[in-house]
This record gives sequence, C-alpha cells and structure tokens, in this order.
Amino acid sequence: MAGPAGESKKVRGGGFLFEERGPEEIFTPEDFSEEHRAIARTAAEFFDREVEPNVEAIQRQEPGAAVRAFRKAAELGLAAVSVPEEYGGMEMDLVSDLVVAEQMGRDGSYAAWHGAHTGIGTWPILLFGTEEQKRRWLPRLAGGETIAAYALSEPQAGSDALAARTRADWDAAAGRYLLNGQKMWITNGGAAGLFIVFAKIGGEKFTAFLVERDFPGVGVGAEEKKMGIKGSSTTPVYFDNAPVPPENVLGEPGRGHVIAFNILNLGRLKLGPFVVGGAKSVLARSLR
Repeated sequence: MAGPAGESKKVRGGGFLFEERGPEEIFTPEDFSEEHRAIARTAAEFFDREVEPNVEAIQRQEPGAAVRAFRKAAELGLAAVSVPEEYGGMEMDLVSDLVVAEQMGRDGSYAAWHGAHTGIGTWPILLFGTEEQKRRWLPRLAGGETIAAYALSEPQAGSDALAARTRADWDAAAGRYLLNGQKMWITNGGAAGLFIVFAKIGGEKFTAFLVERDFPGVGVGAEEKKMGIKGSSTTPVYFDNAPVPPENVLGEPGRGHVIAFNILNLGRLKLGPFVVGGAKSVLARSLR
C-alpha cells in the first residue's frame, strides 16, 4: 500500500476494515506503473487472440482446448509473472500478478485453469520449496510444460482441511512414503502432471507432498459435471500405495497447515481481480 510521498505503509490482515485510511494510502489503477500497464496489455491481447475465439470449445471441454490456450499464455510469460527469472519466470511484483488475473477472469472456466496453476499450484513450491525442488519444478511450471493442481479437499474434509484422512506411511525397506486416500474437486485434475497433495504422516502429521501424475498408484477420476465454470477441469484423485520419495516432502513434516492456509489466503486474494475481470466483461457484453 502506497503512503504519502511514496512511503510504504503496511496494514495487518484486514486492518483496513476497521482503521481509518486516507485516500492517498489506497492503491488504485492510477498508481499503475508503465510495467503494470504493459503486462495488462499483453494479457488482454492474449485473451482476445487465444481464449475468446475458443471459449465455446473450452466450455464444451473439447480435449486440449484449454491446455492449448494456457500453453500459449506460458509462451508469453503469463504463467510465471511472479516466478524469479532464475527459474524461468518474469520476476514481476504482486500487482502485476493481479493485473493479469483480471484479464484472465473474463472467462470463468479459463480463469480456473490459469489461476489454479499460477497460484495455488505454483506458489507452494515458490514459497516453501527447497532449492532443489524449485530448480526441478519451477521452470517446468513457468513454461507450461507441466500443469499443476492443488489437492487438499476430501469428501469429508472440505472447509475443515485438517480432518483429511489421506495417509502417508513410511516404508523403511523402500525408503519412501506410501500414500493412500482420495482427494475431491481438484481443479486442473484432468491434465495436471504435478499435484500438491496434503496427507497425514502416520495418520497424524499433516504434511504437503509433491506427487507426480505418473507415480504408480496415482489415479484420476472422471470430470465432474458442474452447474457453472463447465470448461474447467474438476476431478477426484486417488492414491493406492503411491510411492513418494522423501525429497518430495514440501516444507516440514507436520507443518502442512502452514502451507495450506497461507497458499489459500493468496489464492483468495487473486479471486478479487478474477471476479472483477468477469464482472467488467459481463457489463461490456450487456452494454453491447
């Protein structure tokens, strides 16, 4: 948040809701830098060229339609706005990320594909990964080579994420964890090559894991039939003694809640510009 004379002021959490704030402290489009305006133009041009003509195909879940559009976005750097350059990203600021989100929000189905990958699919590794994990995965995510998904919810553990029953048990003989359980309503599940999976080690320690789609014992279910955002991918994901090496533990064992809740908070932040972009698009169509 910008303060008087260019000073930076920080507000804790939702403090702006109950503290007095002057107009000079509120960030508005008039505060955009030329870099922000340039990335907004790039995002808008991409959407006009690659998404808008294919919206009906995406809504019908025509095989590959959304993924092709997303990979075009990745070629322009739009899948890695906040990823550091050393990992193949553009290393821009949070405002740039939100500016891009607004343009992607012009279609809810495509926004789900794009947002789940660039936000809750990439940020866990960016913010909590080891250096080796970042070097291994971020370039592939930034370039769109691999699509990411965030696997937290379960049939009996939606809002209460810590009630998850998916287990990770250590197999000492093989030197790896074995995952068992299921996740539900996983956005991008139909095409994801990497899942950020939350499971309890020994049924107790809530922990995040990097799980590849082609690991033995990993299965993806059928697409859900939804009332809205029909062109997004929403599937269950199953684990049947899926082997996961210890180097694929993300963060500290037993501290998965720190990753889960911080990443969800960032994801909710991006929902703001996504729905603003959608609202602007609806208004423009209505006026026409």
